[in-house]
Parts: sequence; C-alpha cells; structure tokens
Amino acid sequence: MKFMRFGDRYGSKVPCLVEADGTLRDLSPLVADIGPATLGGALQDALSDSDIAHLKVINPDGRRVAPPMSEPRNIWCVGLNFSDHAAEAGLPVPKEPILFNKAAGTFCGPNDPLLYSPEMTKLDWEVELGIVISKPALRITKETAMDHVAGFVVVNDVSERAWQMEREGQWVKGKSFPNFCPVGPMLVTPDEVDVGNLSMWLDVDGERMQDGSTSTMIFDVPTIVSYMSEFTQLEAGDLICTGTPPGVGAGMNPQRWLTPGKVVTLGIERLGEQRQEVTPL
Repeated sequence: MKFMRFGDRYGSKVPCLVEADGTLRDLSPLVADIGPATLGGALQDALSDSDIAHLKVINPDGRRVAPPMSEPRNIWCVGLNFSDHAAEAGLPVPKEPILFNKAAGTFCGPNDPLLYSPEMTKLDWEVELGIVISKPALRITKETAMDHVAGFVVVNDVSERAWQMEREGQWVKGKSFPNFCPVGPMLVTPDEVDVGNLSMWLDVDGERMQDGSTSTMIFDVPTIVSYMSEFTQLEAGDLICTGTPPGVGAGMNPQRWLTPGKVVTLGIERLGEQRQEVTPL
C-alpha cells in the first residue's frame, strides 16, 4: 500500500490511500491520522474491513503535501552506510553502523523550503532511504526485523557541514536546524517494493549531483533495525535515515554548497520525488 497526507504544517492533515492509478482516497472516515497509533496494523485492518471505492476521492491541486506520517518522536540516522560514499569521503568502511540523531523539529514536508540561516556557510544535501517503524523493537533479530517496519520514505538528510565538522561536539549540531529533514511524499509498505535495489538521485538547479542505488548500502534494512534495537527501544513512528550515495557537496573538488534561491530535487525509485527551494530566514 501507499499513503500520503495533505494539509498545513500546523493544522490537521488528511490521510490518503494512493491507489495503483494514482487516485487518492480520503482515509479520514477510517483513521484519524497516519502515525504511531495506526502504523502497527490498525491502518491496514481498517482498510481490509472497508469498501475503498466508497471513500472520497481527493484532488491534490493546491494542497500542501505533508509528510506521509505524523512527526516522529525520534529521528535516527546511519552515517557512511554506502560503500561508494565512504570512498568519496576518504574514510574506511564502518565495521558497525554509525548512529546519530536529528532533532524531531527538522521533520517537514517533501516540498517545504530549506531554511537558510545567516550563520550557515556549508549547506549540503543527502538523498536517503527512510525506514518508518511500526511497533516497538527491543533486542530483536534480523530475521524478525521486518515485522517492525511500517514502510519506506524518501528523505533529504540536510546538513550544515561547518556546524557538523568544524564546531565542537557531535554531528547532531549540523543536522538539526528546522526543515533539515524533508520526508515523503509517500509512505510505501514493504510488500510494495524491494528496497535492496532502488535507484536514487538528487539534482541542484537541474544538475545531477547524486546518482546511486540502495544496492551499495553496507548495512541493509533488517541489519540496521536489529542492530539499533540492541542499544535502544525503537518506537512506533520512529524514522531511521539509512545513509546516502556519493555526490554530496562536501565530497566534491572543489566543494559545492547550497545558497538561497537554489532548488533541490530528489527521488527514489517507486517512492516518489521531492522539491525544495533554499529560502533565507
């Protein structure tokens, strides 16, 4: 199944089912929202007990595309999880997943603006596959990990590299400005897609920067979910960003950065596309 949500950032959202032909059906009569309370199976149960054809068709024209699920309690990230990106960065392939966080307040819609602060000097992009957790996971095996996955999303793991790499402290400092985590447009359930071999891309002002595939991920989805559950309890609705292929601005020679007015477009095969304009505060 595929799901979307529409609505203003701070207002109520309309949850929708995306049919195979692209038709959007309003799920509001069945569920209040797509989030922790419904990702664990209640959403699918509600749909299996209903006549989808009787649900209202939504016209998306003029509507803001919201993230496909409500704001997560936690946003987790995996660093250097693509072999070709590690090579680009001149760093060894990690022996274990490198974990860090983004603030939950970075969460925004797939087409919302990328906010540019006057203090920024090295704003960068990262197209990533996102995992959405369906139910709590603690000390689970790789064999059962997919039982805890609600679906997959496109993520732009936006980074301010000077804050991340040149200031004291952890990476979270360069990862947590508002709108640094555009998500969506769709949440796609695991039965719809093989995430082990999906093309992924990112353009800046129409110029291709990233052109990769999930096939070069060092740690796959079950490994990441199981590994993380050794150290923390993953909660329903949590988002895990799984790393990026080569082509980030920090890896270029000379390095390239986003500045106000630039437009970033990105996507992952079968998961949809995003568009953001860099906008000064």
